[in-house]
Amino acid sequence: MAVSDPVADFLTRIRNSIRAEHRYVDVSWSKLKESLADILKSQGFVEDYLIKKDSPERGTIRVYLKYTHGRQPVIKGLKRVSRPGLRKYVGHEEIPQFFGGMGVSIVSTSQGLLPGKEAKKRKIGGELVCMVW
Repeated sequence: MAVSDPVADFLTRIRNSIRAEHRYVDVSWSKLKESLADILKSQGFVEDYLIKKDSPERGTIRVYLKYTHGRQPVIKGLKRVSRPGLRKYVGHEEIPQFFGGMGVSIVSTSQGLLPGKEAKKRKIGGELVCMVW
C-alpha cells in the first residue's frame, strides 16, 4: 500500500507503539526515515535503531523505544508540522524552541535533516518537518 506521507506514517507508528508500550517498532526503510531515527537516537528519544535491507532500495528499520524506570515513555509527544498539503518553511532565526529546550524540532535543510539547535548554530533554515518532546 502506498503511503502519501511517509514521515507522518513513521511518527504515527512510533506514537502508537509507545501507547501500547511496545519494546520496538518496525517501519519501512528510506533515507529520510533513517535520518529521522538517527536524530531521535542522538537526541536521546529512542534507544537505538537497526536497518535490515532486502535490496539497495528496500528494507526495514527497527526502532527500539526508550522508557524510564517506571515504564514511562521518554517521548511524550510527536507533531508533524510541514505536510504535503501545507509546507512550513522557516529561517534559522524562526526555528521554534519549546519546553525550555527539552523538545527538539527537526528541520530539512540543504545539508540534510538536522535538529533545530544544529540548524540554528549553522544559520540554515529549511522545512520544519516535525517536533518531538
